[in-house]
Amino acid sequence: MWDPSQYEHFRDARKRPFFELLARVPVSAPGLVADLGCGTGDLTLSLAERWPAARVSGVDSSESMIAEALRRPVPERVRFELADLARWTPSAPLDVLVSNAALHWLPDHAALLSRLAGQLSPGGVLAFQVPANFEEPSHRRIDEVRALARFAPALASVRRGHAESLAFYEAHLSALGLSVDAWETAYLHVLSGEDAVLQWLLGTTLRPVLAALGVEERQAFLDTLRPLLRQDYPASPHGTPFLFRRRFVVAVRRPAS
Repeated sequence: MWDPSQYEHFRDARKRPFFELLARVPVSAPGLVADLGCGTGDLTLSLAERWPAARVSGVDSSESMIAEALRRPVPERVRFELADLARWTPSAPLDVLVSNAALHWLPDHAALLSRLAGQLSPGGVLAFQVPANFEEPSHRRIDEVRALARFAPALASVRRGHAESLAFYEAHLSALGLSVDAWETAYLHVLSGEDAVLQWLLGTTLRPVLAALGVEERQAFLDTLRPLLRQDYPASPHGTPFLFRRRFVVAVRRPAS
């Protein structure tokens, strides 16, 4: 379903939130680190560079993404693994668990966060970032086209990404005994190229939608969506402005008293 080359099309814009998240992780020398939803693995390697003594695991549910990650030369202490993100379990408690733009694909964030928090060592950190753009014109237009009679039957079971509120994440993780730092950032990306917002969505949000459609229906879906996005996101001489909101959480498991 996932296309590494398409995902990397706006690589710099997609990686910026990762480093802004990582900058708030208060750990100096972790032993075991995991990157849940590691994609092509380039950002996983940055974890290994930041913590040169750590063992680092990159985990993703996409065969194509893991295949791309495995093509990279990596130190022995870095490994990549194909696994269901909702079920993966580390070999030992984690000192840092990072997830960048992946958890929004998983259901039931209350149960998910309980599970992830339980994988941390005392003093361990859960740090994640999720898109929070689901009510913006780009996503509302996708929902509009999904609801058309031509596409709705085939797409009825395709999960839509979602993010809970910052208050939800803070309350749930605090109740689990973690100290929580949570914030939201709105990025105004100015994207280059023709149909730039559509190209952005082709790397992420549209992947499961298009994967559920046949070749002809896939093209028809894009042909229907394209003029709607052009209407909502008109190109300017210097690019197409695209507002994108993201929610960040850094939660530290308090040592047992």
